[in-house]
Amino acid sequence: MRTLNESHFFVRDIKPEARAEAIVQGDRYRFTVLTSRMIRMEYAEDGVFEDRPTQTVWNRDFPVPDFRVVDEADELQIITEHVHLHYSKEPFAENTLYVDVKGNFSTYYSRYTFGGPKRTLKGTARTLDHADGAIELEEGIVSKQGYASIDDSSSFIMTEDHFVEPRRAGQCDVYYFGYGHDYKQAIKDFYHLTGPTPMLPRQVLGNWWSRYWSYNEKEYKELMTRFKEEDVPFSVSVIDMDWHVTNIPEQYGSGWTGYTWNRELFPDPKGFLDWLKKDNRMVTLNLHPADGVRAFEESYEAMAVAMGVDPESGDRIPFDFSDREFIENYFVHLHHPHEADGVDFWWIDWQQGATSKIKGLDPLWMLNHYHAIDIAREGKRPLIFSRYAGPGSHRYPIGFSGDTIISWASLKFQPYFTATASNIGYGWWSHDIGGHHRGVKDDELATRWLQYGVFSPIMRLHSTFSIFNGKEPWRYSLEAEVVMKEYLRLRHRLVPYLYTMNARNHFDGLPLVLPMYYEYPDDERAYNVPNQYFFGTELVVSPIVEQMNDKLHVAATTVWLPEGEWFDFFSGHKYHGDKHVRMFRRLSEQAVLAKAGAIVPMARHLEHSNDVMTPDHLELVVFPGADNSFTLYEDNNVDVTHREGENALTTFALDWEERRLTLVPPTGHQDLLPESRYLTLYLRGVTDGSVTANGNRLITHYDEETLTLEVEVGRISYEEEIVLELGVDVTKNENRLERLYYFLDKAEISFGLKDDLYRMLEKQPDPVTLMHQLQAMPIEKDLVDAMLELMLL
Repeated sequence: MRTLNESHFFVRDIKPEARAEAIVQGDRYRFTVLTSRMIRMEYAEDGVFEDRPTQTVWNRDFPVPDFRVVDEADELQIITEHVHLHYSKEPFAENTLYVDVKGNFSTYYSRYTFGGPKRTLKGTARTLDHADGAIELEEGIVSKQGYASIDDSSSFIMTEDHFVEPRRAGQCDVYYFGYGHDYKQAIKDFYHLTGPTPMLPRQVLGNWWSRYWSYNEKEYKELMTRFKEEDVPFSVSVIDMDWHVTNIPEQYGSGWTGYTWNRELFPDPKGFLDWLKKDNRMVTLNLHPADGVRAFEESYEAMAVAMGVDPESGDRIPFDFSDREFIENYFVHLHHPHEADGVDFWWIDWQQGATSKIKGLDPLWMLNHYHAIDIAREGKRPLIFSRYAGPGSHRYPIGFSGDTIISWASLKFQPYFTATASNIGYGWWSHDIGGHHRGVKDDELATRWLQYGVFSPIMRLHSTFSIFNGKEPWRYSLEAEVVMKEYLRLRHRLVPYLYTMNARNHFDGLPLVLPMYYEYPDDERAYNVPNQYFFGTELVVSPIVEQMNDKLHVAATTVWLPEGEWFDFFSGHKYHGDKHVRMFRRLSEQAVLAKAGAIVPMARHLEHSNDVMTPDHLELVVFPGADNSFTLYEDNNVDVTHREGENALTTFALDWEERRLTLVPPTGHQDLLPESRYLTLYLRGVTDGSVTANGNRLITHYDEETLTLEVEVGRISYEEEIVLELGVDVTKNENRLERLYYFLDKAEISFGLKDDLYRMLEKQPDPVTLMHQLQAMPIEKDLVDAMLELMLL
């Protein structure tokens, strides 16, 4: 069977058998010490254990750690550097098997007991369909108490030909994770166990246009042309279900499922796809496969013959992903012809539950798995777009989170939901940015949601079938429109940074978005900012998810700043860490913080272009205050093997004490880079000053509003190291009075109060006096806190 036997990186890298020296086995039990913190625990009454891969677990070939076994008549102990297992050699139960994590994580809860309660930091959920705010999440593999587990007992086995079969009855198969607070290592080892997240193509890191709407070709082209004319870039076109025929004869049921282009809307499908792709877009089509293949489809005859059905009968060919023959023909006859015409990947919009002809087999997992395998059949990256189907689903990016309700509650839940999904390795959620359906038109909500989308894994605008519910920026107020356009352009400029984090996820096992406690696991404050997260290695984001103060024209978010110096990514405003801060932002602003020393590579904005490929004009945004280095990752955007050297790595090293930024020549395949590259440096959060390159003074421009020194470095060499001497210092927020004036000028409060506040703050009293003076005044808390943010930090 071609589809199932296809040789590509998925099946090539599967190594399901553990090393013999890692195994401790008895008549009915088997323990495999995979790492000093991860133990596979199996029990089988017949003493037959499973060494094949499962739906979740693909690689058990870990280097064997040091461990000690104490084997007595009625008890087995396994002791590693990090955990201590106790087992009474009886059937697994709460009183026969427990594992302690070494280390002072808690007095009581660091003990795992088989079948006992789970106290993890949660993982993710199958979907946010119809969610209006928070929902219950499944468990993850990290915990404040230091342990977690995954029960793989009901996971299907993958056979030698890469199909699936149920387990034999009576097998218990659990993976214990005792990683303490080393959450990063837990996720890295989880990826080793279950398989890596594939590299995503660069285009999917840009903006996606998606709308449930029965576009015709002319209308869609006109919309894309207008986006381009208005300088709003989109690198992925999502065509919802009306690409295919939906108005079908009654005897066939609903038109939800379809594989035949609606030529009344799209008379030349291939020409339409070619037009989109020539303008630097990838294309995905919506797919609802549950109704199988019916006689009105163009592909029906070929599918019927392949499945042994008489085409003259007109009998429906049922959807059945438990049938190998159906799977093969499903791809060959229903999908490959469309892909030959230009469809890049499929939006698998499965909403029919988790039941199939084989008890316990989830059709969604099967669809995700085999679509990923099939789309990668000719060396492409295994890209799909579908809902989450359990642990291991990170192998099948990208995640579609479903049809959320348009509400502030929905927006407020999504940052936490997205960051927490990293606790089960699921790093590429794509939300219906702006919400899908219901709700009310709210320009502020739409703008805040879009801003969050720019700083989320995937930026996909979407809306339901309504003539009033579109996400085009010009549908909103002028202020909202301007902000939306700027942020959509920003997303494309961020692709060099995002693509490097894409490689980090693939190679190093760390998702783009991580909760704060990954870097600060022993600081309780890191657990109390659920909507704040790391966005790659350099940035921290705390999205605005609350409505604006109508009088002050700003909205607040409470941010926890770890120890050190932090800088507003946009304004350069400096904050001292080790505290909570209420940050206030106008509609045009978002709370994005850069750590001291942060280095963020970006692309120069290409006007009226959707292109997100390797840029020839790079912008490097650098923040002061600490040493740091950043290595930009670039490749051919196609290769799926990712062997060492099949990329180009460019390192930027900041020595802040010496005020020196070194541009290291690229290593690897320089032929993957533009023939020459122009570099503009932005030193943000600094004083005005000068920059020299190898002794030559460079052209600079200082922007007082953003505390940014713009430096024209020019064409950079791929052969020689360039050393930039930075004649600047860390800002002292010299523009705080200007910021204060702008804030008070826009605030709808009495002129007398404005004058009093400005005169008081113009004197720049010491912090304690200022706090007492403000708190003693009969003014609202938001105004006090906004003053403190502007004047004290």
